[in-house]
Amino acid sequence: MPMLLEAPLGLSNAKVTDHHRARSAIVYVRQSSYKQVQHNRESQRNQYALVQRALELGWIPERVRVFDADQAHPGQDGLRADFRDLVAEVSLSRVGLVLTYEASRLARSNADWYALLDLAAIVGTLIADADGVYDPRTYNDRMLLG
Repeated sequence: MPMLLEAPLGLSNAKVTDHHRARSAIVYVRQSSYKQVQHNRESQRNQYALVQRALELGWIPERVRVFDADQAHPGQDGLRADFRDLVAEVSLSRVGLVLTYEASRLARSNADWYALLDLAAIVGTLIADADGVYDPRTYNDRMLLG
């Protein structure tokens, strides 16, 4: 069983292990339209604040990455390079945690969402949002994410 590392500020989560922290934590920031990017600054601040959440869960700053190039791009898959890169990084087992403000809105289609969940389950990547940390390998968390 992997050893658990204590996260600062008492915000440890039993699902997060040293195995996860040895890989990257990726914060995926998204807003669909240019208007949202320009006028919904609060949402943007909340999403970027997830970097701090990764640090509180025990990631070192060098392993926390922000993917935010998909902002102001609606659901056209061809324009969502960061989401494709995120999926690639997860599939290569380089990601221990994907953070997004609202997990159910991480992907722009159900097919993309379930493909990411399946990959995360296979390689042991956790998904986190403002409400919690989820392990797609466990039945209850998979139900919450699905």
